[in-house]
Amino acid sequence: MNENDTRKSLNIWFDFKFRLLVGGIAVGVLSGVVVVFFRFVLEYVLEQVLIFYRYQLNHLWIVPLWFIVLIVSGWATGMLVKKQPAISGSGIPQVKAVLQNKLEVNWWKAVCAKFIGGSVSICAGLSLGREGPSIQIGALVAQGFSRLMRKTKTEEHMLITCGASAGLAAAFNAPIAGVIFALEEVHMNFSPLVMIAALASSLMADFVSKEFFGLNPVFHFSSISVIPLNQYFHLILLGVIVGAAGIGFNKGIYAFQDLYRKITWLPTHFRPVIPFVMAGILGLCLPSVLGGGNNLVNDLVAGAFQIKFLLIILAVKFLFTMFSYGSSAPGGIFLPMLVIGALIGVIYSKLMNGFIGAPVLTESSFLILAMAGLLTASLKAPITGIILITEMTGSFTNLLSTGVVCLAAYMTAELFRSYPVYEVLLERFLHQGRVTRSPESSESAAKIILEVPIHHGSLLDGLSIKEFSWPTQCLIVSVKRGSQDMIPYGELILRAGDYLTILTGDHNVPAVNESLGHAASISQFQ
Repeated sequence: MNENDTRKSLNIWFDFKFRLLVGGIAVGVLSGVVVVFFRFVLEYVLEQVLIFYRYQLNHLWIVPLWFIVLIVSGWATGMLVKKQPAISGSGIPQVKAVLQNKLEVNWWKAVCAKFIGGSVSICAGLSLGREGPSIQIGALVAQGFSRLMRKTKTEEHMLITCGASAGLAAAFNAPIAGVIFALEEVHMNFSPLVMIAALASSLMADFVSKEFFGLNPVFHFSSISVIPLNQYFHLILLGVIVGAAGIGFNKGIYAFQDLYRKITWLPTHFRPVIPFVMAGILGLCLPSVLGGGNNLVNDLVAGAFQIKFLLIILAVKFLFTMFSYGSSAPGGIFLPMLVIGALIGVIYSKLMNGFIGAPVLTESSFLILAMAGLLTASLKAPITGIILITEMTGSFTNLLSTGVVCLAAYMTAELFRSYPVYEVLLERFLHQGRVTRSPESSESAAKIILEVPIHHGSLLDGLSIKEFSWPTQCLIVSVKRGSQDMIPYGELILRAGDYLTILTGDHNVPAVNESLGHAASISQFQ
């Protein structure tokens, strides 16, 4: 490609920045409306289901009929997942797969199936959260918007990131966490361009959510005390504990997925029947573990529970979450994970207060810290953990202490070489091979623009463009250094902090990402 072609590509890159921002706003509104409706259905129906369980205790003749409903619902959910495999589980690995060109889905079929499947699973009481389906629904709405508006492949991928950001923002009233999660976990790099569009999308979705649900945060705690500096050794110990718990949570997810696959005599579409029946049993004897569990978190702050009861709740919630998610029923793991972290935090504070002999450690504060730490250890995303919990509680009181716990939890997970849960789930999903497509089989000739940041100490840092062996079918359109966009030439020395704008075919994206991802990132062995 000659210099004129390069300038033309660069001009196209500049021209669509404004369109991307406008598209992000539109996606935020559309995704926000759909996710808010999804959230309303879950909260209202699950509340009615819990009331119905109390009614059953006085009218036992209804119980067998209810279990028939649960069995049929579990079978129907399994059939839905069988027809649309992309809706299984949380949906976040599937969004990552779409952005990596490893998965092709029919957006309108998938969004309808995810909405219905997620609603049935969570409303039946399975220990699954709304955040994963909300993120996938937001991403699918963004994909549909892109297709209907005939956006380029590059814009579509960026708007999908915006949709994922909007989905989390609307689900948890957490717009900043939505942006950070979408960039840190879904888009896999902090592209300044995508960040602005995702921020616009998140803010619009959060506005829609607050217009409907009000301004209160998801977890409303009346009093959160500041943790004194002389108690910070507790934070390190708590961070190590929840870090280990995060590792155990991830391993439990994988183990129960394998367990279901080993039950070869049970057809795959009957797997969700198992947690559906478990939900019916637990609804009669321990209803507090049903659903995602945000009400349980609020109850932990308001109520005085005995340690033995909390340990029972913790064990049952953990196992029920494993059975629920392992069955491939549509639903996320964020909320159950946060509830498990909250239980660990309350148990820790009660044990320490009992050992000290005085109520020194505030249970509500340690509840918050443990939630953030467990999320960090599981996702290996400390910034997301800190910001999400801060926004969900509406308090910056313990921002420093939250950071300490998250850092300790992250280091624990790193020490034991624990991988981010969604990366492993993505590999497991792709390994099934039911809905994936190989890049070579794609008939699309669409061009994709990638942004690749160069890190300090990476292979590309200090090299001239001509000194590096670039992947085939890969064109450097521009090099962004600060506020300056430079047209690349062979003698140009690349520096840390530069953003490379790469033009390639959509079928070549995985290879380019892998090659440049290694070259632009710092190696731990250097």
